[in-house]
Amino acid sequence: MQAFIPYGIYWSTPFAKWQGSLAHMNALPLAAAVGKQALAARGFDMAQIDLGLLGMTNPQKGSFYGLPYVTGLMGIDRVAGPTVQQACATSVRALQMAAQEVVCGTAQCALLVMADRQSNGPVVYYPDPSGTGGYGITEHWVPDNMGHDPYAKNPMLQTGENVAARYGISTAEQHELKLHRYHQYLDALASDRAFQKRYMVDAPLSDSKFRKQTGALGVDEGIFPTTAEGLARLKPVKEGGTITFGGQTHPADGNAGAIVTTRERARAVATDPGIEVEILGFGMSRVEPGFMPMAPSPAAINAMKNAGLEIGGIDVIKTHNPFAVNDIALARDTGFAWQKMNNYGSSIIWGHPQAPTGMRAIIEMIEELVLRGGGVGLFTGCAAGDSGYATVIRVTDSRKG
Repeated sequence: MQAFIPYGIYWSTPFAKWQGSLAHMNALPLAAAVGKQALAARGFDMAQIDLGLLGMTNPQKGSFYGLPYVTGLMGIDRVAGPTVQQACATSVRALQMAAQEVVCGTAQCALLVMADRQSNGPVVYYPDPSGTGGYGITEHWVPDNMGHDPYAKNPMLQTGENVAARYGISTAEQHELKLHRYHQYLDALASDRAFQKRYMVDAPLSDSKFRKQTGALGVDEGIFPTTAEGLARLKPVKEGGTITFGGQTHPADGNAGAIVTTRERARAVATDPGIEVEILGFGMSRVEPGFMPMAPSPAAINAMKNAGLEIGGIDVIKTHNPFAVNDIALARDTGFAWQKMNNYGSSIIWGHPQAPTGMRAIIEMIEELVLRGGGVGLFTGCAAGDSGYATVIRVTDSRKG
């Protein structure tokens, strides 16, 4: 048995900027409302779902209950499953878990909901009666963890600088990549956002208690217009470094989801049964401490090996690229030109809500492969703890003969 994503039975909201339109909304009820509406719009019968996986990295009120909370809000309160937290690798890890359940026969139809809100993350207090004066420890969940890896003892930015130094990547080369990525994103906006409309759904806006819808977020919010002249004016964030604000992504809010099921069921529920989306393999890696942006390469190599492929058999690559150095290092390691990666956009442009980031990129990869008439795609990206995760997916379009 193999695992498949039914063509078209997936979605992503636009991503909103830090402290933007979604900053005050609990990510879990929001994702439940979006997912329920998206599946209904696609004519998908949720009674088929016998497993759920929730991906999230930033705790929200009620998230102790995790996946059962979300499926309850979606009207499928007999569907259980785990809540997955693996930083930026959450989407791929959840996809692998769903695929394994389907392949092993312990589930027939899995729902994946990836939801996060970087804005207004929790402030956690850890009691410590043995501490000085009996005081505990306070952690600002998002900025403290971005600013300090408790094992590697460095901020995320330093991992980018370490890789830039090892690979000899200049600020100018990073800016060249960023400008190219911006123009790729603009391709997704062409013809009244024709590419994005293949998968993107609105995020309903309301007050924090979800009492009344006041509007909808229909397009990405917080995209920075990028020019060569503007990038040239930026200075490295770290003294003596190479990475500017233009050479990295920004925190964001949003959610995404998908169905993973058997071949037969995928054909039956796909929005176009002539298109088949098969999951071929996964790969994980962990590199030396402080070199996180290098991790996508070995993860990608492991995924291709597990899929029985080499880089020459890959048609499309999408990445989670929090730093421009990610894609430059990947290109040098694999021989796949960075100019050919990330058509139609990537997280360095549309932001990084964490859990949904990889899912949106995978969905865009599927749609790009469909536009090509089929082929094999590789998604890879880095994650906290100097780790990486990757998956290989094949799209077959029987309509092409």
